[in-house]
Order: sequence, then C-alpha cells, then structure tokens
Amino acid sequence: MTALVVYRPAGPTFPIGVVEPLTKLTYRVMLHPRLPLSMQRALADRALELEPLPADARVSHITLGGRPAEVVTVGSATRAGGARAVLYLHGGGYTMGSPRSHRRLVAHLAAVTGVTFYSLHYRLAPEDPCPAAVIDAVAAFRDLVEHHGIDAEHIAIAGDSAGGGLSVATARRLIDDHGLHPAALGLIAPWVNPGDVDEASYATELVANYRWAQACADAYLGGGDPGDPRYAPLLGNLSGLPPAIVHVGRREALHRQVSTFVDALRAAQVEVEYVEFPRLWHVGHQQAGMLKEAADAVEALGTSLRAHLD
Repeated sequence: MTALVVYRPAGPTFPIGVVEPLTKLTYRVMLHPRLPLSMQRALADRALELEPLPADARVSHITLGGRPAEVVTVGSATRAGGARAVLYLHGGGYTMGSPRSHRRLVAHLAAVTGVTFYSLHYRLAPEDPCPAAVIDAVAAFRDLVEHHGIDAEHIAIAGDSAGGGLSVATARRLIDDHGLHPAALGLIAPWVNPGDVDEASYATELVANYRWAQACADAYLGGGDPGDPRYAPLLGNLSGLPPAIVHVGRREALHRQVSTFVDALRAAQVEVEYVEFPRLWHVGHQQAGMLKEAADAVEALGTSLRAHLD
C-alpha cells in the first residue's frame, strides 16, 4: 500500500479575501458571453499558469482511447502506486477546458493520492456535441484496462463541473455496456443535468454566469434528447454506481442540483461522501496552490479517493 502524502501547497497562500475578487474578475472576463469561444478556450488554458505546480510534478503526453491525454505524477509515491490510477475529466461547460487548463488541479490531487492521473482531452461542443465526450471517456478508461494493464477496480474517475457529470455518465456506460466497475467517483460540483439551468441560482455564483451556462448546455445538447442520461445522468439509472465523493460550494449555482443528485444517489443505495464548503466558489479546488481553503478541499477529496483505490 502506498502511504498517503501530506499535502502542502507548492507556493505561498493568500487570504480568501484576496483570492476571491481576483477569481471573480478572471472568470467575468473569460466567460463573457460576447467573447468568442476560441478566446475563451485560450484564456482558460492560460488563466492559472502563474500558480506553481507541486514540487516533483511530472507531466507527459500520451494518446488514450484515440484522444490526447496528459499523464501527471507527483513525487516518489507515484512509483509505488503504479497499479492504481485516476482518469480525470476536466470541466468547462463541455465547450472549453483541457488537460492544460486543469493541470494544476490534477497535479495537486496527484500529490495527495500518490497515484498516476490521466487527464483526458475529450471532444468539445459545439463541434462535437453529446455523446462524443462520453464515447471518448469510455474509450480512455477501456484503454487503461486493456492496454495499460490496470484493473478497472483500481481506477477511479474524477472530474469537476461538466467533467463531473461526464464522470457519472461514463461510469454508467462502463458498467452497463462493458461490465467494468470503476473504484470510485470523485465529483467536484458535478453538472449532472445541463438542461436545468436556473437563472435565479446564479445570483450568488462567483465563476459562471447564466447566459454562458445556457449557451454551453445548448451547445452540448446539439440536436439530442435532453432526457438522454448521457447528457443528464441525474435523469438516468443511478443504481450500482461506484462510491461517490461529492464536493460543492454552498454559494454556487449548482448547489441545488448537486444536493438533489446526492439525494438521488442515496435513494439508489449508492455509497456517498458529501461535503459542502461554505466559503468556496464553483470548483474553488482550482486555487489549491494559493488558497488554504482550496488546498484543504483537495486534500479531503484526494484522501477519500485513495482510500477507495486501496
């Protein structure tokens, strides 16, 4: 068994009163509805690059299930835990984001868990609407099992926001279509029903805005069925899913949807660890290298993931 790594942020931490307004300004610019999608994507890839990676982080590039992916390891513990892995699916409303945009978050989680993370560059909408991302994620997981020699029960799937919803949809298809059972789901504010975008809930949202979220939901749906569980896993069968660790901020727009999802998981007899953060914003875990509250959230998620992988 690999020992858990005691996590410490790589750089200096700052008060939440400093990080919060800077985060709000960054996302207000990046997710402005009038900003072309190409610029949103470029800004997302660069927004957090000033934040340091954890010490001893290593990033390499491979193809996984026919898609580009980053392999992220941190420190010597990764070598002892090579038989365990996490497939990470980034957020970004299914229209933006990449392994590059989430490299810091993935590396911080890798530092805590001591296992290898595979961060997938799945296809994005509107060029490739649902179910393209689900197909890519399923193929990536199967590649880890069939060609990298990792047992399915030693692979967790984790993701944030859209990537969290994608994690649930991917697990469902792996179980039902291929008989593969992931070890656990690590879900940060999972967007499990993009068709349910409540404008009023964005009144206290720091990161996303209603117009951007609605545009993303429409782009990902394409001409599909909003009741398709690959699009909205909350509306599908949740029975038999892996144990789930679910994090959400109390102030964020997805709080109500995530709370409903957790209730549905429990009703379906799925093991759930549910944590609400009173001060963190949507996927505040991204700021783990500069904010103690975010680092604590990453440590909690990573520790729980590792326990399931063991």
